[in-house]
Amino acid sequence: MKASELKRGNVIEHNGTAWQVRALERSAPQGRGGNVTYRFTLYSVPGGQKLDLSLRADDDVKDIELSRRQANFSYKDGDAFVFLDVEDYTSYTLDADAVGDDAGYITDGLEGCYIQIIDDQPVGLQLPANVSLEVVDTAPELKGGTATKRPKPARLSTGIEIMVPEYIGTGEKVLVSTSTGEYAGRA
Repeated sequence: MKASELKRGNVIEHNGTAWQVRALERSAPQGRGGNVTYRFTLYSVPGGQKLDLSLRADDDVKDIELSRRQANFSYKDGDAFVFLDVEDYTSYTLDADAVGDDAGYITDGLEGCYIQIIDDQPVGLQLPANVSLEVVDTAPELKGGTATKRPKPARLSTGIEIMVPEYIGTGEKVLVSTSTGEYAGRA
């Protein structure tokens, strides 16, 4: 496969490691005789380490077949996370390194996840766009303040902290964006 054929989501092999393309940018040369260059932002699968890579359009890359299976979070086994396939109930175990910071978004029975699989081995996790989490600790709303709603820190049931609007109280459920880690509304 040529570098010019890669799209977001493709998984390639580079220096013996599997990398998923998260972003790409094409730069055309100025003047004659220049080569078109592609800049890729890659993340290792598993692990999520970032790599910036520049390739010419006709450079060869090795495409890796990655399959995705929809699964729901089932339970934690020590530091590992166990997910069940929604179709055939196959269990997929991902260790804490493969899950990484996404652990802060995983709650009992979380649905809409996708397990990424290479050569029958689960290697990565794709979370739903938003997850519903409970606020377990935040300051009370200040009555009679200004009309502007200031954000305040809130600790959620999984242990992560985000900024929420002032009117959100302890015990409420909020939606959190899994891509930005920010408040996305009331659940």
